[in-house]
Amino acid sequence: MTSILTNNAANSALQTLRGINDSLEQAQSRVSSGYRVSEASDNVAYWSISTTMGSDKDALVAATDALGVGAAKVDTAYAAMESAIDVVNEIKSKIVTANENSTDKAQIQLEITKLQEQLSSIAQGASFSGENWMVAATGADPESVVDGFIRNDDGTVEVTTASYDVSTNAMFEVITDGVGSGGLLGDVMDIALTADTTDTELAEYLDNVELALSSLTDAGAALGALTTRIDLQTSYAGTLTDAIEEGISRLVDADMEEESARLSALQTQQQLAVQSLSIANSSSENILTLFQQ
Repeated sequence: MTSILTNNAANSALQTLRGINDSLEQAQSRVSSGYRVSEASDNVAYWSISTTMGSDKDALVAATDALGVGAAKVDTAYAAMESAIDVVNEIKSKIVTANENSTDKAQIQLEITKLQEQLSSIAQGASFSGENWMVAATGADPESVVDGFIRNDDGTVEVTTASYDVSTNAMFEVITDGVGSGGLLGDVMDIALTADTTDTELAEYLDNVELALSSLTDAGAALGALTTRIDLQTSYAGTLTDAIEEGISRLVDADMEEESARLSALQTQQQLAVQSLSIANSSSENILTLFQQ
């Protein structure tokens, strides 16, 4: 039966066209944005996971940036430590020279004094971002550098750090009026040769210098180990960031080849649906021929 009030064929064609248009709009959105899941309504589970992972990735990038600041602090301290070792070696040489009876110990002390001043200058200048690891009082809290960001099994998050014991490894406890005292180099700064300095005193000075060199070497080794830790963590953080980014991509990124093929197919279906609707609508017009004379 043909009715001029209800056109079932047109209704069916219209529903089909609407469905195709919705799919076409979705495909166009994926192609233009590059996302298969761009909002929670697209896929609640994937959107939730990708949002959390994206947040963790950003935090890890921030931790990596902080790690760079920490690396600069360690490099500054290590450079100061190396320079101090060179200067203390020079002082050691001067004391060895002073053991020769014919030498002028007072003149040698003039050179040692300049080297002692250089040690104070090195320690005082080893500051980065307002922190100086070469000058620290006994019992001072360890310094730390951010080295990572982790999410625990229970969902809590944590920023991890690597620490350095500045109290044990500082060159000086304090620098007053440009002169350092205490710390690893306190005894070296107390060296004062005179014409009356005895061989026993020279031997004691030499022992103090050797002890200072040993302590500086240990402190430098600790800084070197921390540098290695930072370098490894920086490399790992970069690899982990890439892995997280790839994981997010698998969850939410659109397959552009697939979406392109789907878009072409939907465009063809849309054209056919429009044609089908046009044919369905024209069938009602054919009824007019029944009333023509």
